[in-house]
Amino acid sequence: MELTESAPATAVQIGFVPVRKPGKLPGAVTGVDYALEYGTDRLEIQSDAFNRGDRVLVVDDLLATGGTAAACAELVTTAGGQLCGFAFVAELVGLGGRQRLPQQHPVESLILYS
Repeated sequence: MELTESAPATAVQIGFVPVRKPGKLPGAVTGVDYALEYGTDRLEIQSDAFNRGDRVLVVDDLLATGGTAAACAELVTTAGGQLCGFAFVAELVGLGGRQRLPQQHPVESLILYS
């Protein structure tokens, strides 16, 4: 059995909406450009991904500088979702990514690296 990004969502019967680099998603998309330590990048989400007010948890493998997660938060709200928080497998605490995220939402990480 091959695990995919959506396997955990399927297991608990909740929705899964991918955020991807440009050109990877079908249909109309909404995008956001964001700063990296060494330049800029762009992320996109399908424009009709959420019904207005859908509650959304941003889940990613790693929280480092916070740029990607902050861009995801912006995409969620732009696409009509209600951001509820962030969950990460690992966090590189010394890079301060948590401080770049909206402070009114909880941030959980399973593993903290100092």
